[in-house]
Amino acid sequence: MIKKVAILANGGDVSGFNAVIRAIKKTAETHGVECYGYIDGYRGLVNNNYIRLDGNEKASGILPKGGSIIGSSTNAIVFHYKVEHEDGTVTYEDLSDQCVRNVKEAGFDCVFTLGGDSTQKSARDLFLKGINTIGVPKTIDNDVACTDITFGYNTAVSVATEALDRLHTTAETHDRIMVLEVMGRFAGWIALESAISGGADVALIPEIPYDINKAAEAINKRKREGKRFSIVVVSEGAMPKDGTASTHSAEGIDAQAGISVKFGGAGEKVAKELQELTGLEARCTTLGYMQRGGTPTAYDRVLSTKYGAKAMELALEEKFGVLTVIQNGHLSYVPLEEVVGENKEIGAVQGGTAESNVRVVTLDHELVKTARDVGICLGD
Repeated sequence: MIKKVAILANGGDVSGFNAVIRAIKKTAETHGVECYGYIDGYRGLVNNNYIRLDGNEKASGILPKGGSIIGSSTNAIVFHYKVEHEDGTVTYEDLSDQCVRNVKEAGFDCVFTLGGDSTQKSARDLFLKGINTIGVPKTIDNDVACTDITFGYNTAVSVATEALDRLHTTAETHDRIMVLEVMGRFAGWIALESAISGGADVALIPEIPYDINKAAEAINKRKREGKRFSIVVVSEGAMPKDGTASTHSAEGIDAQAGISVKFGGAGEKVAKELQELTGLEARCTTLGYMQRGGTPTAYDRVLSTKYGAKAMELALEEKFGVLTVIQNGHLSYVPLEEVVGENKEIGAVQGGTAESNVRVVTLDHELVKTARDVGICLGD
């Protein structure tokens, strides 16, 4: 019998975190199950820091609220955890056994892990060490394996679309190329879908290495037709043919934690090159964290609620070591083993490796076909 469960939110924040938390909590309350939340994701698991959510006023009225009421952590990998000592030295330690003890001593029958590839990789590893875990797929990049869509993605696309609508007016007024850089390190779902919904002329995504001359050719064709402005959407992970993605060092990035650079700068690079090739003034807008924050769309509220309720149902059925998914429009679940792909090593520094089972845009996907049909240049 499931009597006591805990939730942790991990990775970058997205709109919909709180809706999932609410759905798990309310479904737990319906079945007389105590529900708790670890503070700041896997950090809370390490530090044994959690609060009760059922019956807690803090957990009420959170459906339309962005962010996470229980916080979240980034780059907190319990198998390779950064420990700062009093003498100023830093070591990386495997604290997974400590996490297992914390969960057992707290009496949690299941821990729900809300997050993307790295989060679910750790969830799989903890499951193999004896913790009952159930994952819920979160990432605005929409790149978690085995599911059609992740919560937070629709809100990000909606924000990008609104930005494109606004950039259209400036582009047309000043005869400019307006470039919008959106998130998407390895997968171009946001760029592709927002380009279609926002009426862009060019969309550059990580899955299709681009030829900048092809993009310039599409814009010059518009010029010849009397359209002296163009809209371009660029994924942060987009890369030119025979080139590499644009990255930069950033304060706080930890090489020993498995991450040494951040993606960024792809939009500025494209804007500069297009200006030189077309003679039109070009400007770049980088949406950045605007895509993550704020009120979730109605779609994401419903999706998050469905995911959360399903996750709690799976716990009641004692189906652990799984990820809640939507496949062909229907709620289901898959083993976390399938989600991690070939990244099988327990305690790997991070997800997002070459062996990870990241869901990317395929060239035969209907969104790619639709984009081509309506004349969007994909740079190939």
